[in-house]
Amino acid sequence: MVAEIILETRGLTKEFKGFVAVNQVDLQVQRGHIHALIGPNGAGKTTFFNLLTKFLPPSAGSITFNGVDITHEKPAQTARRGIVRSFQISAVFPHMTVLENVRAALQRQLGTSFHFWRSEKTLWPLHERARQLLAEVDLQDFEDELTVNLPYGRKRALELATTLALEPELMLLDEPTQGMGHEDVDRVTQLIKKVSSGRTILMVEHNMNVVSRIADRITVLQRGAVIADGPYEEVSRNPLVIEAYMGAADTELVGAH
Repeated sequence: MVAEIILETRGLTKEFKGFVAVNQVDLQVQRGHIHALIGPNGAGKTTFFNLLTKFLPPSAGSITFNGVDITHEKPAQTARRGIVRSFQISAVFPHMTVLENVRAALQRQLGTSFHFWRSEKTLWPLHERARQLLAEVDLQDFEDELTVNLPYGRKRALELATTLALEPELMLLDEPTQGMGHEDVDRVTQLIKKVSSGRTILMVEHNMNVVSRIADRITVLQRGAVIADGPYEEVSRNPLVIEAYMGAADTELVGAH
């Protein structure tokens, strides 16, 4: 059975005044996969995400989502299709409780985001779904905690819950473990694996240990171009990838950050 492709880019290119940041990128993301986009600093990963979410227009190439060409759509149109990006900035309100943050995201999904003046009782129906989402990211014991008091890794888990509240068909995770200690990296990696069930995730990630543990497929960018694509075992032994990461072609990539 041929796997269904949810997202495809063909020849996707972004040029800034003569500098090619993304160069002829062909990418296919299979439905239900965790697909990792990796590469050294300056490889074009963030620019590529900005093209997918329409914060930048491409110089050339196409983007197809669920078989529909979305290359020239506006960001809001693409978001409504179910492509939701998380983690590029902290997307939570620090002085609301954990539960209130998820509820606010659910209100956005329902189109009632400006009804904050409504009485608390009218929002009760959202609480059950909010609690389900908190349980998905192991925050059920923190629902009444002010978000500002959460440890960093738990804040990232809350961002994951608020992203899930928008019911994404494709989640774009931008450096989900950046700036974390080992324990938090471990927890968030397990959460991503857990919430990926029945969903599709495309993630930019520097930590190769994370990628090796949870990614079904890996695409490696260097200087804006794809230099390798495939499962971790294959990609990690690719001489071009080893050289890009380590600066030497005789070192194995396992455990590299």
